[in-house]
Formats: sequence, C-alpha cells, structure tokens
Amino acid sequence: MYTELKNYLSSHQVELVAVSKTKPTSAITELYDQGQRIFGENRVQELVSKHEELPKDIQWHMIGSLQKNKVKYIAPFISLIHSVGSLDLAKTINKEAQKNDRSIDVLLQIKIAQEETKAGYSFENLTSELEELIALEHVDIRGVMGMGTFTSDEEVTIMEFGYLKECFHKLKDKHFSTKKNFTEISMGMSGDYKLAVEAGSTMVRIGSLLFGARY
Repeated sequence: MYTELKNYLSSHQVELVAVSKTKPTSAITELYDQGQRIFGENRVQELVSKHEELPKDIQWHMIGSLQKNKVKYIAPFISLIHSVGSLDLAKTINKEAQKNDRSIDVLLQIKIAQEETKAGYSFENLTSELEELIALEHVDIRGVMGMGTFTSDEEVTIMEFGYLKECFHKLKDKHFSTKKNFTEISMGMSGDYKLAVEAGSTMVRIGSLLFGARY
C-alpha cells in the first residue's frame, strides 16, 4: 500500500505525512526502510520518545492540538507544527524557538468543519491577528491546515476542502505574496485524501491506510 500511495501522491506533487500516533517504533521503522521520512504525531510525550529512539533524519510533524506548556519539549527538533490556531500558541512557539536558536515552521489551522470538537481559527479571527503572527521572528508560517467534518457525504468534504484552499489563496494574495515558501495546504486523511488532492492539497496526513486501525 505504501508504494502505491506514495507514487499516487508524488504524481500530484503532494507530500505524505505518515501518521504514526499510537503505533510502535517497529511499525515506523518498516516505513522508514521503504524511504518514508515524514511522520506525524499528536501527543508530545510520544513524539519526544520516538524522536529519541528513531533515526535523526526523520522529519517529525506535530499534527494534534498543542498545549503551550508542552511546546518546549519539541522545540529543539520539530520540523513542522500543523495546528497553530491562536496567537498565544504562536507566541509560545516563537519564544521556545528563540531559546533553541532556530525558526520553527508552522501551519495556521483554520476551522473548516461544522463540528464543535474541531479546533482552529475562524478566517475572520485569523486575519485580525495576522499582523502580529507575521511579526514573530522565530516562527515561519508555511501555509494552512484544516480538518474536515467526519462524514461520508463527499459534497460536504469537497465544500470544506474548497473553502480551505480559498482561505489559502486569500492569505497568499494579500499577506504572503512575496513569501516564496508560503506553499502548504495540509488537508486530507485516509478516507478522503483523493478528494483533498483534487481540491488542491499539498500535504496529506495518512494513518490507518498505512498502519491499520488504531488501538
């Protein structure tokens, strides 16, 4: 499955984030040996533990909600944080990145689903804080991320993905037109990644298709 999926995504110039949360290091090593280098986790403690145990050329992505008091644990090594949905969190990431003498790449999480449980900025709130976000010297905003509604209705999914792409282009045109690396739209998971690719995703987060069901 990995090779087929990787080839499909590569043909569309879409990056694969292998979501390895709850999975043992042995499962990650299997994919690593096939050439996968980007892995996504949603719990800081598990992420830190796996980073310590596994090869150092792995690019770790934080894809889940991130508490401010835990940023310091991943700041030395994290490659990309997908889930920045507040100025307070961004300021904490900036502070911890500065302590580690580095800049941390982030995505701005935009709420695209109707579900109450889904986190992220409303587009209006994001634009009101954007000037302060852009001013953070140790945070590099690379694009946007969104989590669609958990539904079998493809029309809902297509609409939500389309909205995220629209938000990306509004931000790009008005605020990041001169920023060459504002390029990422992180959307799509195991059940809807093809819809996401068709809608313009540049990065999909795939777990169960690669590793099997959670346990």
